Amino acid sequence: MTAPTLEQIEQRIAQGPFAPSWDSLESYTVPDWYVNGKFGIFIHWGVYAVPAFDNEWYPHQMYLVGNKVYEHHRAKYGPQDKFGYKDFIPQFRAEHFDPVGWAKLFREAGARFVMPVAEHHDGFQMYASSLSRWNAAEMGPKRDVLADLADAVRAEDMVLGVSSHRAEHWWYMNGGNNFESDVQDPEYADLYGPASGTRRPSDWHCDNPPDEAFCRDWLLRCCEFIETYRPQMVFFDWWIQHMAFKPWLKKFAAYYYNSGAQWNLGVAINSKWDAYPAGTSVLDIERGQVERIHGLFWQSDTSVSRNSWGYIEGHDYKVAGDIINDLVDVVSKNGALLLNVGPRADGTIPETEQNMLREIGAWMSVNGECIYDTRPWREFGEGPTKVPEGSFADTKRDPYTSEDIRFTTKRDELFAIVMKWPENGEVRIRSLAGETVETASVLGQDAPVSCESEPESLKVDLKACRSTEGPLALKMRLPT
Repeated sequence: MTAPTLEQIEQRIAQGPFAPSWDSLESYTVPDWYVNGKFGIFIHWGVYAVPAFDNEWYPHQMYLVGNKVYEHHRAKYGPQDKFGYKDFIPQFRAEHFDPVGWAKLFREAGARFVMPVAEHHDGFQMYASSLSRWNAAEMGPKRDVLADLADAVRAEDMVLGVSSHRAEHWWYMNGGNNFESDVQDPEYADLYGPASGTRRPSDWHCDNPPDEAFCRDWLLRCCEFIETYRPQMVFFDWWIQHMAFKPWLKKFAAYYYNSGAQWNLGVAINSKWDAYPAGTSVLDIERGQVERIHGLFWQSDTSVSRNSWGYIEGHDYKVAGDIINDLVDVVSKNGALLLNVGPRADGTIPETEQNMLREIGAWMSVNGECIYDTRPWREFGEGPTKVPEGSFADTKRDPYTSEDIRFTTKRDELFAIVMKWPENGEVRIRSLAGETVETASVLGQDAPVSCESEPESLKVDLKACRSTEGPLALKMRLPT
C-alpha cells in the first residue's frame, strides 16, 4: 500500500473526533481489551541479530571509535568503509521464520497482545514500505515480516501492536562521520542519514534537534504502517520526547485515534517520560515499575534478558519466576507487562526464551483468573520487599518473600497473591485484619483453605494445599 500523503493525514484528522491539541487528546480512553489483557509480548528482531554481539545497539556502537563493538567489528569483519552495517542485510535471511509457530507460542505463554518492532533505530523496516528501499520485503528476508506475523497473531485471537524507534535515527549513525566509513557514502545516505548531531550521554539528547523534513518523514512512516496493518497499539521509544517532535506527536495521535474510531477498534499509544501529557496516551516505564497504584493505566516493558533486547550470544537471562512476580506486581498497581524476546537472524526464538515463555504460560493457565480482567484493590499489597520506582530498576529489588502479597479484584472477588510459598504453610494478611472471609481457595487446587480473623491479620492455613513453584493466588469472597 502507498503511504498516505500529508494532505490525506490532515483530512483524516479533520474528520474527528480528535483534534491535534492536548486539550482534545485528553478525552482519550484506554480500550478495554488493553486494560483487561494485562500481558503482551514485545519482539526485537532485525538486522542487528546477525552480528549478535553486545546488544541491539550494535549499528550505533560499531561506528564509535574506540568502543568495544567498534573494535570487535574491525577484528571480525574488517574496517567500516569496507564492511558496514548495510553488509549484514544479505545475511539477515529469516529462513526459519515461522509466524504461526511464534503466535502459538505467545498464546501459550498467556499473552493477549503482541508488539513486533516495525523499525528500530537502525532505519531498517520490517515491513513493505513505499518510503524506503531498506525494508524486509525488498532486502534480507524478502518478505513482509510484519504482515505475516499480523495474520498469525490475529488468528490466535491476540491483538496486534507495532513499535517504532525511528526517532533516534536522526543521530544514530553519526559516529560514522568521524572516520572513514560507509556512512559517508552518498549511495547509502537513504539508510544511514541524517547521521546528524552528537548525542550527549548525560541527557540522552543530541546537540541539534531534528529538522522539519525528518519529523515529516517520521510521521509519514508511522501513518504508513497504521494504514497498511491497522495495529491497535503503537509503541514509541524515548526520543520522541524531544521538543521538536511535539507538534508531530499531536498530529499522529489525532490521526491514529480518529482511525481507530473509523475502524471501530480501540487503539492505544505507548510513550515514555513526558513525550505525551498524562491521559493522552499510556505511560510506559522501560525496565521499571511504580511503588504504588498508579491512577492511570500504565505499562512496564522489559526483556527476558538483562543485557540485550535483541538476540546476542551471551545473554544474561532472567528466570521465569522473577518475571511472573513482576507481572503480578505490575497488575496490582493498575499496569500491564510487555515482555520482550529476541529471535535469531534465521527467525528461530532461542530455546531458553521459549522455555521461559512456556513456564510463564503454565503459571498463567492456572492463575490467569487473578490477572486477566482484574482491577486494583484499595491497596496494591503488603510485605517487606520494596520495589524501586522508575526506569531501569527491574533488576534492583530483593527477592520476594512469603510475606509479600499483592491484591487484585474482579467483581465481588478478591485475589491475594502470595509471592512465595510459605514454608510453614501459613499466610498472614495484615491488610485483611479483622475481616471475615466467606469463602477462600487456592487457584488450581481443591484442598480446603481455612481463614481465621485476628486483630492484626487474617491467618490463612494452607497446610492441606500443595506447594507452588511460583506465586500462589488466594481467591476470596468477603461479605458485601
